[in-house]
Amino acid sequence: MVTLDIDTARKVLAAQPFSVLLGARVEVFEKGRAILAVPIREDLKQQNGFLHGGVLAYAADNAITFAAGTTLGPDVLTSGVTISYVRPASGTTLLAEAEVTYTGRRQAVCRCDLYAVAEDGARVLSAVAQGSVLCVS
Repeated sequence: MVTLDIDTARKVLAAQPFSVLLGARVEVFEKGRAILAVPIREDLKQQNGFLHGGVLAYAADNAITFAAGTTLGPDVLTSGVTISYVRPASGTTLLAEAEVTYTGRRQAVCRCDLYAVAEDGARVLSAVAQGSVLCVS
């Protein structure tokens, strides 16, 4: 049985130095679902002023793994992620909303929608990702 606890999820994220560097936060952590938020800062943008694609890929990877952890347990690792960028991301916050679409005994498959959120709260879909996660225990 998997225990759902957002405080523990936040501690796990805080133990990831790269996540701390980006300022990532766990916003939602519930059965089959996780949402991560990353503030959009100047130092995370590419040369054209948009959020760097690597930040979107990081957010998708981590949100997918957290979502899968709600069904597989805490000992999980990403085994693959694909991402399609649909619009440049700009605004104040990136939201990575991941949902489990399949869970087996040792593997989960998740989808993640990535939204750039403007200061007024308007959301723009910036990327769509899919990933698989394996239980390693």
